[in-house]
Amino acid sequence: MFIQTENTPNPNSLKFLPGRKVSNCGSLEVLTQEDTNNLLIKNLLQINGVTGVFLGEDFFSINKLENKKWEDIQHVVISYVNEHYANGNTCIIDKTNEEEQNKNYSEIEKKIISILDSKIRPAVARDGGDIKFQEFKDGKVKVLLKGSCSGCPSSTLTLKKGVENLLCHYIPEVKEVL
Repeated sequence: MFIQTENTPNPNSLKFLPGRKVSNCGSLEVLTQEDTNNLLIKNLLQINGVTGVFLGEDFFSINKLENKKWEDIQHVVISYVNEHYANGNTCIIDKTNEEEQNKNYSEIEKKIISILDSKIRPAVARDGGDIKFQEFKDGKVKVLLKGSCSGCPSSTLTLKKGVENLLCHYIPEVKEVL
């Protein structure tokens, strides 16, 4: 199996494209071994210098410490993932995401989520990350950046120039994005 990698705007995050399904439950970010029972993710988090694993539908990204080199991490990640799929696994994570399904959103929140899902999330995913709606209150939208976008030097610019401008354009009630 050939796993491609792509650089992201965050120099401490690398996007991996295994050419197979990665997650069938939406995006998921795991920062500590205690946060998962998944053996592959636990193994990835044990690699010296790895600080987080983010899983999208057809990619995953690895975040690392700034003082570690990708050459020391990348080949180990690829080895673990190749072994995982070679053992007959069809994806890395396989569970339902009940958190998002159980929320009761207002009409404005539904519009915000729709714009995030259709116009912003695909662009953020290309960079190895994700954006999640957290709340809308007093004209302010609070979002959470995950994966490669978490800790990225250009994430403030992404939020203010991209997300805020787009949401304000489509939804007049939105005044700011945090």
